[in-house]
Amino acid sequence: MKQTFYSNGKLLITGEYVVLDGAKAFALPTKFGQYLIVEEGTQELIEWISYDSDGSVWFEDKISFLEIIEKASFESDSVKTTLVEILHDAYKRNPDYISNGNGYRISTELTFPKKWGLGTSSTLINNIAQWLQIDAFELLNSSFGGSGYDVACAQNNTAILYQLVNDKPIVEVVKFNPIFADKLFFVYLNKKQNSRNAITSYFGKNNNIDKLLTIFNDLTDKVLEAKDPKEFAFALQQHEIELSVVLELTTVKEALFPDFNGVIKSLGAWGGDFVLSISKDNPKSYFEQKGYEIVIPYEDMIL
Repeated sequence: MKQTFYSNGKLLITGEYVVLDGAKAFALPTKFGQYLIVEEGTQELIEWISYDSDGSVWFEDKISFLEIIEKASFESDSVKTTLVEILHDAYKRNPDYISNGNGYRISTELTFPKKWGLGTSSTLINNIAQWLQIDAFELLNSSFGGSGYDVACAQNNTAILYQLVNDKPIVEVVKFNPIFADKLFFVYLNKKQNSRNAITSYFGKNNNIDKLLTIFNDLTDKVLEAKDPKEFAFALQQHEIELSVVLELTTVKEALFPDFNGVIKSLGAWGGDFVLSISKDNPKSYFEQKGYEIVIPYEDMIL
């Protein structure tokens, strides 16, 4: 019997980093995501193959049930080791798929290029959780870690407000259909950022958390309440400035696009993946001249 599961990709518009300390985060699920296809196999093995969006294979291997149960690690293959860790944690939550299974043929299919950073890991976690009927947030916590907003996006087809309250995820579906969507573009920075390293760096800072929560929750509210592109852009610009102070990092506009006529907002882990640009005119030619050829209009990216 063949089973197919799907999860949405994600973009974090506000609350990056501070969401880990309980700030409200505004996030959008994308039209891009990942499929997980599960078929019956044999020999107490999982035959796993992962496809990038262009159809190329980026990972392929066989994993025995025993390796999952014992949480085997493989020095020469970090991808396989991580996958076994996830499947082991899933086994602890639902051992039936191993104890009652003969084997599986599993494939994953991304609908966005893996290097884009739209949620290769979070969509995998949510798909596995769907397959095994376990809690995706718990599976995330025991494997990759992070705030969990990306899993919330994987599960929802509309904009969300996400917050950790007493370390528990609170997800609120919100309406976000800006009349100025034609002014919004997502630009890929030609570099995939490591979220784990970025999180570690953030926790190394000595921050006044209560003050930060007040500042960033207020800015998130202003972003959602914005009635026109000026209000929206100003709130995001303030968010960028405040977070640059917290992270002790230069904003992406200052670093890469100081002459851009508009606002540029980092999304997710700073220094890679996508940024959001807000400007009066279509900025595609500007970014292409700077060497950034992937410029995606809001309506082509967001669900």
